[in-house]
Amino acid sequence: MSLVLYDTLHREKRVFEPRDPNRVTLYVCGPTVYDHAHIGNARPPVVFDVLVRLLRREYGADKVIYARNVTDVDDKINQRAAALGVPIGEITAKYEAHYLEDMARLNVAPPDLAPHVTDHMDAIVRQIAAIVDAGCAYAAEGHVLFDVSSYSEYGRLSGRNLDDMIAGARVEVAPYKKNPHDFVLWKPSKEAEPSWPSPWGDGRPGWHIECSAMIEENLGLPIDVHGGGIDLVFPHHENEIAQGVCAHGHAHGPDAHDQYARYWMHNGFLTVDAEKMSKSIGNVLLLHDLVRSIPGEVVRWALLSAHYRQPLDWNQSLLDQSKKNLDRLYGALHRAAAVEADGDEPPADFLKSIQDDLNTPGAMSTLFALSSEIERGMTSGDHAAVAAAKGRLMAAADLLGVLQSDPAAWLEGEVDDALRAEVEQLLRDRATARAARDWPAADRIRDRLNALNVVVMDGPDGATWRMK
Repeated sequence: MSLVLYDTLHREKRVFEPRDPNRVTLYVCGPTVYDHAHIGNARPPVVFDVLVRLLRREYGADKVIYARNVTDVDDKINQRAAALGVPIGEITAKYEAHYLEDMARLNVAPPDLAPHVTDHMDAIVRQIAAIVDAGCAYAAEGHVLFDVSSYSEYGRLSGRNLDDMIAGARVEVAPYKKNPHDFVLWKPSKEAEPSWPSPWGDGRPGWHIECSAMIEENLGLPIDVHGGGIDLVFPHHENEIAQGVCAHGHAHGPDAHDQYARYWMHNGFLTVDAEKMSKSIGNVLLLHDLVRSIPGEVVRWALLSAHYRQPLDWNQSLLDQSKKNLDRLYGALHRAAAVEADGDEPPADFLKSIQDDLNTPGAMSTLFALSSEIERGMTSGDHAAVAAAKGRLMAAADLLGVLQSDPAAWLEGEVDDALRAEVEQLLRDRATARAARDWPAADRIRDRLNALNVVVMDGPDGATWRMK
């Protein structure tokens, strides 16, 4: 089966055909590094990490170029730096490091490229100048603004009609704007704010132009896949297209969008206990805190448990079920620890699901089927069947980025050496008592293990255990 992706622009699933199979390009909007990321910020990198793993399998590890940008200058960064009396680079370096640490805990591999806005000011200025030269932007009072009326296809990605947007505008129109929806490409910096030179005066870029310029500079146009959260469709990605297309003189024509990105992918919203995350409600969950109390694989599994385009509600039940699911899979692997995996190809059912627009729930169901095969094989002593199922399970899990821990360590959890030693001795004593048919002693040992919150799993090769 061919890889099929839902394209937001065309509003349908399309067979994925890269412009050049020897150079597949993917760009995902990354973090603005002024604070810790919240759990909603983690959904795009996890989703697109799966896509990158799949693309590398399909086209070759060295044929895929994945870029995820870092926004390291913006109003919130400036405000945080000013409040602390430090350069913006001190703020951004700190929170970028935290972000990468948190992503690593979720088994998210680093991108091939991580372009930073502050490293691309020349490219940004060049692209703005090209847009101005194309007649699609204008300078006014130290600002450069994109003229949305100059781009005939504006609104196509988001499905918004320009006339309706202008008629229904509720924003206060700045005196230098030609119309309410013209947006900033360059703006003057305030006193004491970071600034860079440009033909229109010292200042800094608007938000949208940053991605357009970094994409062109690092990947070239058009790219194959552009990804991000559904909240970025408008205005960010709509404006990105307008800038990237108009900088090359393609302001008109229904196919102009294809000059920028061939496929647009967006993951759905994440809520917390059925409510939108909001500081006013007090339900903003920082990823940095979550991964210190919850295994990163549990967070990753939870983020992938719903189809990426669907909304996902984050709640305790979701986390409990995710942990239970992983325990089941790790339990099967632990029982089969002595059997070497045979093969490194995922099963056809798994590939059918994951290649169908990243259907992760369907793919996960295949993992459970394989774990059941392992359990049956271990019970019957059919180690050849176990080896084959284990190989397929590990290959499939690698594409999802799960089951990356040692099964014994996962099942034991946070166990100190003293507790581990006591449990191991209790299991030896239990085996001795059962062999001697000393059931009262076996019952006492069982009660002690229960008191320690230990679950014992008996198998043909002996007993294994995990923490409840």
